[in-house]
Amino acid sequence: MGNDDDRWYWDLDKGVAVPAAERGKGDNTLGPYDSKGEAENWKSKVDDRNDSWDDADDDWDGTTDAED
Repeated sequence: MGNDDDRWYWDLDKGVAVPAAERGKGDNTLGPYDSKGEAENWKSKVDDRNDSWDDADDDWDGTTDAED
């Protein structure tokens, strides 16, 4: 990871990637990301992570998607 000045955030209010120096309040941003492209693709990363967590939950409690 680069230094903090090289990081990017997704601004939920503006709907755009912004460099660290231009980010707004923490409640309205996602990140940090290492590049503008990663910040712009935040939804894919979040979806992948949530799917992984759902799978782990299913493994833990013995259920599968077919049972839901």
